[in-house]
This record gives sequence, structure tokens and C-alpha cells, in this order.
Amino acid sequence: MILSLPNCLWFIGEMTYSDRNDMIATMRRLKICVLIPTYNNAGTLRDVISGVMNYSSDIIVVNDGSTDSTNSILDSFGDSIIVVDYHENKGKGVALKRGFRKAMELGYEYAVTLDSDGQHYPEDLPKFVKAIAENRGALIVGERDLSDVDINGKSSFANKFSNFWFCVQTCRRLKDTQTGYRAYPLKHLHGLSLLTSRYEAELELLVFASWNGVKIVSIPINVYYPPRSERVSHFRPALDFTRISILNTVLCVGAVVYGLPAGILNAVRLKRIFRSELRLFTHNGADRKESAVTLGRLMRSIYGFSYFGFLSMFVFTPLVSLYFSIGKTTERKRLRLHRLLQWMSKRITVRFPGAVTRYENISRETFENPALIICNHQSNLDLPVMMAISPKLVFLTNDRVWNNPVYGKIIHNAEFLPVSCGVDVMLPHLKSLIDRGYSIVVFPEGTRSEDCSIHRFHQGAFLLAKELQLDIIPMVLHGTGQCLPKKYRLFKKGEITLKALPRIPADEYAELSLRERASMFRRIVRKEYNEIALRKETAEYFRSLVLYKYAYRGWSVVSRCKKTLKESGKFDKLINSKSDYKSVRIVNSGIGTFALLYALVNRETEVYAYESNVDDCRIAEATVQLPGNLHYVHAVMQSEFGDDAGFDITIVLDSTPAVSDSKNIYLPFKS
Repeated sequence: MILSLPNCLWFIGEMTYSDRNDMIATMRRLKICVLIPTYNNAGTLRDVISGVMNYSSDIIVVNDGSTDSTNSILDSFGDSIIVVDYHENKGKGVALKRGFRKAMELGYEYAVTLDSDGQHYPEDLPKFVKAIAENRGALIVGERDLSDVDINGKSSFANKFSNFWFCVQTCRRLKDTQTGYRAYPLKHLHGLSLLTSRYEAELELLVFASWNGVKIVSIPINVYYPPRSERVSHFRPALDFTRISILNTVLCVGAVVYGLPAGILNAVRLKRIFRSELRLFTHNGADRKESAVTLGRLMRSIYGFSYFGFLSMFVFTPLVSLYFSIGKTTERKRLRLHRLLQWMSKRITVRFPGAVTRYENISRETFENPALIICNHQSNLDLPVMMAISPKLVFLTNDRVWNNPVYGKIIHNAEFLPVSCGVDVMLPHLKSLIDRGYSIVVFPEGTRSEDCSIHRFHQGAFLLAKELQLDIIPMVLHGTGQCLPKKYRLFKKGEITLKALPRIPADEYAELSLRERASMFRRIVRKEYNEIALRKETAEYFRSLVLYKYAYRGWSVVSRCKKTLKESGKFDKLINSKSDYKSVRIVNSGIGTFALLYALVNRETEVYAYESNVDDCRIAEATVQLPGNLHYVHAVMQSEFGDDAGFDITIVLDSTPAVSDSKNIYLPFKS
């Protein structure tokens, strides 16, 4: 369950009780324990454990066969710590292995190791927790600043010697490979069975991790070295340097035989090649596109526009021009042209690449009696979708459509009219068309909507209805703005719906002013549009849009997006519930795929997506045209995840989920 805790008040030194609670809750959420191997450090052990207990209640101490008073010190802590104990000293490597295995048995995912000799500050634990949260799966190394520390020459040489050989063996640079203050990702530990028994095992863990593609992150830490007379050291110069030299020789051979091939395989397995975004497909200059230009979209668009362009330019335009140049222009000729346009529109709508068109006519309107048809306007696809419903429609168009070089002559002969010619010029022509049985189609918004919202209706359309005494048939378009948005020239996958609402006789709104008529019919269209959206805009409807927003942003990003979209299909019932939730929290939102899908489907719900990994947050926040109800939040400490009371439900994405309840829903995947 997600806990609500007071805000943190971080400072070096003693922590307040609320700080400790927040830290403990954060470490438990991230499944972090503290592992302290010890051998004959009775003088400092109690203070080290007590200091760690200010930050963590998940402490494992490995007693590596100590012969001093270590046992009695550990006994004094009782059940507040977990002790792994054995009688014979076996070395730090063995102590770490046994500690790691105990931590994994207890279900921890990270172990922060620090030495028991007092040189590491427990106050640096928050730095490790933050680094773990922001770099999940990485091995975190505490980098000591040894420039002002009184250490002997042998220790300084050993550190530089180790740094050099680590670089040779892994082609990575680390400034401090000898530090024992680290955070190990327990699921990504490699070579445990091959570790040597002494303290050089820590170098081996770094090398094995690097070979196997584990990210290694350095963070600055403080270090304390007591006066040399007070130090307890188990370092044996001659023997230990000999052993380290032999180990480095073996590791250098291993780097060629195993490390290099493993590095290549892991780069492919972890999708670390082709990580860069392909800006040619995702950007217009410095600006990111609303959705990427995928090869599928490109091919569908080439096919769709080529099909339409070829029919218009090389078939219908020449035929129409020839047809109307021979003989008189009769009513029969006009009607044949309109039937031809209807047939062509049906062919085009059937072949919208990646889109399905559905017509809904709840009142069984036949369009035999003339009327003013009003409809919301989203896309260039609106005209062919509407032209397919009846041959006896005439559209009022803008100048761009009227002057189009591809199909302009066709619509001229079909008696479409440009709105720019004015009402006085249009009225006689429209009266003639109505007398011949044609209905007039107007988009009262005057322009296409970029975000599919329904803009204010202009009064001009309703002036025409008043002057011509026409019934009004409201129609609603949904989905064309998704398939071919304004300002975009490439098709997307989607579903298009055109719904005809019941005809409203002229005398039912005769007493209303033009402004009142415009407002009334906008409310009618918007209400029906919202009902269609509620019914149609499901998780399945938006999956292709979400994928377009992540396409070509790097192999790993695209792969994670596809995997999340696939996994989320198991929970469509939850996503599509469209409940009355005012506010929903999503924890472990990753790169934001699931949160974006949920927010698109549930437009009336404020969605707060929390993620600790800083790189994932940047990817999520860089997504263009996010819905206004979606808020990405970078949070590390438990207190940064908001108050439970402020959310109707919490959805936790976790590969090892807990049991769900009425307020917390656990889904077994990570976005």
C-alpha cells in the first residue's frame, strides 16, 4: 500500500523521526536493504549500526568469523537487525556472497554495502537511495574524495592500480574502484560463484557487472580515515598485491575471451545500439512532431493520396470536363455527376488506409427532402465521408477547396459554392438547388479543429436556414481528426464515425435568435460527439496513436512502448471503465506509455504519473501534445508521492505486484 508521509527535512546529522519514517518507507518501496560485512571491528561496529538505523530498518550484518566482542554487540541489537554468522574468517568476498544470498532470500532487490570500520557515513545513505531510484538496475558506486585524506602510499597506489586495470578490462573509467560503499542490484549480480574470498572480490563484481551490460553510476560520498594509530587494517601488502596481480591477469584474458563478446551480445539484448532518436522521422527542424513519420504511415499515405489524386486528376477531372463540354448542361447531367461523386467518395472511404468508416442513422434519414446539414469539422477527410451518404448534397467550401487544382473543376460543376462570395450572392443559387431537391452542407465552425474539440458555431449557417426556411439535420463526425489531423499530411490508423441526428423542423427554432440557434445546435452536436467519444475512444482506439508518439525515439524506447501496449491489453476493462474518478495516481509510470493511454481514454480524470527514474521521466515529458489531464511527476522519497486521500485510486505498475484492494490496484508490468 502506498503510504502518505510528511515532507523530508534533509540535513547531515541527526534525523527527525518523520525523516526516518520517510526514508524507511522509501527503502521498503524500493526493496533496499543495508548490508554490513564485519570482521573484528568491535570498536566501531556499534556506532556504524546505530547510525544506519537512523535511515533503515532493513539491516543485514555478516559476521565473518570475528574473534573480538562483535557477537555481543550484535546480540545487543536483538531483532532489529538480521545477522548472518559463521565461526571461521573466510574473507570479505565470502561475506558479501552470503550477505547477498540472504538479501535475495528475503525479497530485497538492492543491497547497499558499507564497511564496519567507520570510514563510511550513514548520512550518505539518502544519496544512494536517490541514485537507486533514478537509475533502476544500475550498480551505484560511492566515489571518495581522497585528495585531502591522510592515507598511506600503499593504499593510494592500490586504488590507482585497480582503477587502471578496471579501465583496461572494461573500457570504462571509474575514479574509485576500491570503495566498499556501494549499492548492488541483486537481480543483476554476475559472477558470484567465481568471486575470490578476499576484498578484491569488489573489483570482480564491478568487472563482471560491466561485462554483462549493467549500468555503473558514481556518486560522491564523504569518507573518514582515523589517525593511522587507530586504524584496523586487514591488508597484507605482499600477499594481497600478488593475489591482485594474478587476478588482473586472469581478468584481462577474460576481457578478450568473455567480456568483449558478452558486451556485444548484451548491447543487442538490452537494445543499447540504435539508442539515438531518428530526428528525420520525429522532428520538423527543432520542433518535435505530434507523432512520428513511420514507414507504415508513409506507405499508407502515399497509397491513399495517390489513389485519390490519380482518380481526381487523370480520370474524373478530364471526364467531367469532357462530359460538360458536350451538349447542354442539364439537370440529369448534374445528378449523374453527384452520383458519380457519391460513388467515388464511397470508394475512397472504403480505402482510407488503416481506417474504417462507420455510418449511424438513428432516425433513418433519407435526405430526400432538402435541409441544412450542419456538422463539426476536423479534417480534409470530412468531405468525402459526408459525400458518400447521399448524391443530393451541395457543400459550402472555403477558397482553398474551391480553387484546388486537382478537383476544383469537379466541385464547380457540382455547384458547390465558396462562402467568400457572401450571403447575397449565395442565396439565389441555394434557392435554386433546394427547389431541385438538394440539401446544403455547412461546417459552422468555419475551420477544422486541430484538437478535435468543437469550436464556436458561426451564425451565418443559421442565417441561411432562416432565409431559406430549411429544416436542420445535425450530423456528428468522430475520428477523421485522428486519422488525418489538421496540418498533417500522413494517415494514421483509426476508426471514423459519421452519425446523422434526427431532423429538426424549421418551426421548432423559429423564435430563437441567430446566436441562440448557433449555441443550441453546438450543444446538440457537442453532446452527441462526447457520447460517441465515450463509446469509441477506448484503449484499443488510442493504442496506435500512443505508438506513433514513441516511434523512432530509440530502439529501447520503442520496444518498451510496444511491450507495455501489449501487456496493457490484459487490463482494458480497467482502462476503459471511464468511472467517476476525479484523480488517479499511477506509480512506477516508466516512460509514460500506460499513463498516456489511460489519460487519453479517461479525459475527465486527472492522472498523476509518478516515476523515480530520471531518464524515464525525461522521455515521458518529451512526448508532444500530451493531454491536459496528464501530469508526469519525478518523485524519489515516499513523501513526494502525494497524499493517499487526494486520489480516488492508485495504480501501481510492478513486475512483482502485491495484492490489490479497493484503493490500490497492482498491475504486473512496468511501463
